Amino acid sequence: MNDSRILIVEDNPDDESLTQRGLRKTPAELTVASDGALALEMMAAAEHLPDLVLLDLKLPKIDGSEVLRQLRNDVRTSKICVVVFTSSSEPADIARCYALGCNSYVIKPVTYEDYIETVRSIAAYWLTHNVSPARPR
Repeated sequence: MNDSRILIVEDNPDDESLTQRGLRKTPAELTVASDGALALEMMAAAEHLPDLVLLDLKLPKIDGSEVLRQLRNDVRTSKICVVVFTSSSEPADIARCYALGCNSYVIKPVTYEDYIETVRSIAAYWLTHNVSPARPR
């Protein structure tokens, strides 16, 4: 996980705080975008792209599914691991995100302990165990 970068795309300050708390011991640089438009701007301007994007769906300005679509349609960002991390359990949202190319879809747990453990597990898997074209070993 050394030298890893994570982009958290989250508009809810409480969820952002919990996510950052869950990633506190992760040796990764964390960046936060509070809306979809900012996330896309940050990605376009980034010298070093994130290795992992934790993407909420219900975002102001540009929603998460549109952010995902744009990331997948851009050669520069198309291979980045994107985990949709959202409160939506709607089958249509899940199907749409997989059709758009998300790597994983995780529903945010309700309890503090489960939320923190889920965030830690996501980071451990995607940054330690997973090998992708965007992150070769």
